[in-house]
Amino acid sequence: MTTFAPAMKKRLFVFLWITCTFVALATAASRKFTLVIDAGHGGTDAGAVGAITKEKHINLNVALAFGKLVERNCPDVRVIYTRKTDVFVPLHTRADIANRNKADLFISIHTNALPKGRISRGLETYTLGMHRAADNLDVAKRENSVILIETDYKERYQGFDPRSAESYIMFEFMQDRNMAQSVDLAKYVQRRTCASAGRSDKGVKQAGFLVLRETSMPSCLIELGFISTPDEERYLHSAAGVEQLGRGIYQAFVDYRNKYDKNIKVPFKADTRQEVNIPAVVPQEEPKVAPKEEPKMVVNEEPKVVVNDKSKVVVNEEPQVAPKEEPKVIAPEEPQAAAPACPVFKVQILASSFRLKPNDAALKGLTEATCYEEGGMFKYTVGASEDYNEISRLRKTILDKFPQAFIIAFKDGKKMNVNEAIREFKRNKQKR
Repeated sequence: MTTFAPAMKKRLFVFLWITCTFVALATAASRKFTLVIDAGHGGTDAGAVGAITKEKHINLNVALAFGKLVERNCPDVRVIYTRKTDVFVPLHTRADIANRNKADLFISIHTNALPKGRISRGLETYTLGMHRAADNLDVAKRENSVILIETDYKERYQGFDPRSAESYIMFEFMQDRNMAQSVDLAKYVQRRTCASAGRSDKGVKQAGFLVLRETSMPSCLIELGFISTPDEERYLHSAAGVEQLGRGIYQAFVDYRNKYDKNIKVPFKADTRQEVNIPAVVPQEEPKVAPKEEPKMVVNEEPKVVVNDKSKVVVNEEPQVAPKEEPKVIAPEEPQAAAPACPVFKVQILASSFRLKPNDAALKGLTEATCYEEGGMFKYTVGASEDYNEISRLRKTILDKFPQAFIIAFKDGKKMNVNEAIREFKRNKQKR
């Protein structure tokens, strides 16, 4: 039986430890950044149907064009497609593909549509979140309706009904830990793709997309344009349109990696093209600097002249000292406790990826709206009261302009759960 001296055992242990460390480092270094590209719809699910093509074909063409650019220029990126042909893939399977492969990024590509008679143009990008604009809710309903093709959708999606507005309430309470990165990705997509393809910039928005809810990494969903608008459909169907859209999304992906991926290796090169300013993004206003006040000159006062009893003029006569009084003992007052802060209720009317001007058409004349920033979005509110009933009445008066308006609450300047705020309001009301 072979035995090892203590010194030999120590050297063997150090050797094994170093070997394991190098293996672990090599494994970590060799792990590729994983990108999942999801071409929406497919197979029996055509998506929106236009006059000359179908959404499923546009989505796949742009997804493949985008993926080829990544594969050609970023050899350290592993590209996975949820589909590369015209096949039907359930929403939950698309998310499973991304989760199973531990993807670093998930990009879903879709094409927008409007009912007959309505015209719109432009590209918009969505992240998961509250869909408070009616148009956002309509888009989410249309894209989520694909689950109706799945026979077990009620069990698999826990009773979610894509046609019911009530089913989307859950998205209000979801706290997406990837929200900041997802919003950055969406902003890059808007800036780069609109510039590359010459598309109108419809901005970054939030909506309740099931395919984004099921993924566990930063993600976004792109609506390339409107297949229901004839000139948009012709562009989306053209070879030039497919190439330009794919290139714009690729440039956005490069921007995202430059910021968030710390393991970029040569021969990967960032795109060095000059940034293009998109008119739809309103620049932040420069803070106004108050004019400096001129220093005031202080003139020394002349000594006071006092007239004594004998009508003589005396300068700064010593004051007469009054007889000392016995000091009174005053009991210290009890310190008054500060009144506890009460919740302040407001009505939130919309959210935007950029700051709006006071006269922006999106505010529909509500120039008194105020803004707060949360999750990379600028959110606009009207009204402010500790009386919930007062804010509830205010909400009802603006529902014709903002049908998706809802009540939020703040306490000590911080946003709080509105249900807790309502309970506290009721308790305070009972005490009065």
